[in-house]
Amino acid sequence: QVQLIESGGGLVQAGGSLRLSCAASGRTFSNYTAGWFRQAPGKEREFVATIKWSGGSTYYADSVKGRFTISRDNAKNTVYLQMNSLNPEDTAVYYCAARQGTYLYTVGNNYHYWGQGTQVTVSS
Repeated sequence: QVQLIESGGGLVQAGGSLRLSCAASGRTFSNYTAGWFRQAPGKEREFVATIKWSGGSTYYADSVKGRFTISRDNAKNTVYLQMNSLNPEDTAVYYCAARQGTYLYTVGNNYHYWGQGTQVTVSS
């Protein structure tokens, strides 16, 4: 059973930075893809970024490109989301997701495993 545990959320002022972590367990993740999604109050879940565990290829939503960076540490089975130049529109619950596969998946329904989410609040 795959488990994903997010951490690193919090309250930050506009222009600030946060780094989210997603610790994965229960599998060897070398042939997995991981992703970050977010959901703001009253809005639908939104794709943020995705990474192939093997090789490290990445893909980003236009809204975060150039500000956010997704990465992984194979030795720690952990995926990160470094978020810079945050603005109030980035306020949301951020979720880590994973699935076995070799593509960069941007649709939430393509993922099989989800974390519990971590709140990110950006004040103006």
